[in-house]
Amino acid sequence: MKVEDCFYLGKIVKKYSFKGELLIKLDTDEPELYENLDTLFVEVRNNLIPFFIESSQLHKSDLLRVKFEDVNTEADVEALLRSDIYLPMELLPKLEGNKFYFHEVIGFEVADINFGKVGFITGINDSTAQALFEIDRDGQEILIPLNDHFIKTVDRDNKKIVMETPEGLIDLYLE
Repeated sequence: MKVEDCFYLGKIVKKYSFKGELLIKLDTDEPELYENLDTLFVEVRNNLIPFFIESSQLHKSDLLRVKFEDVNTEADVEALLRSDIYLPMELLPKLEGNKFYFHEVIGFEVADINFGKVGFITGINDSTAQALFEIDRDGQEILIPLNDHFIKTVDRDNKKIVMETPEGLIDLYLE
């Protein structure tokens, strides 16, 4: 299994008990979807290793308490701390309507109701307070905030997002 074939689910943040249990901080709005999994892929030295789950339960709101098979000692747990956790893409719940995963819209065309064709999404910058579409317009980068009020339609079939941005926002990048 390769990272490209998977989605990031979270990170092992700490040990929970002396019996080899771990706490995984889940990167999801719906942690209950991942409470009863059989297997998780743990990134160990740039390789995804499958770990079979002996038991798991939600712990607080976004933590998953997990006991992996054959992880029984504190040393076993220490070796896995701060590791990223992945699942195969086919387990990613489908989103509909104007909801989307960041990786899903890379390559989509962006059009603005008032401006017209803007360009194509090359990436999403989520390191800022508000995530931004990174759009290529003939070699020029345009950044548009991912704001639910701006996004009017997400057309998965035609790989196109129609937005209505504030007047002048796109022009700022073109002058």
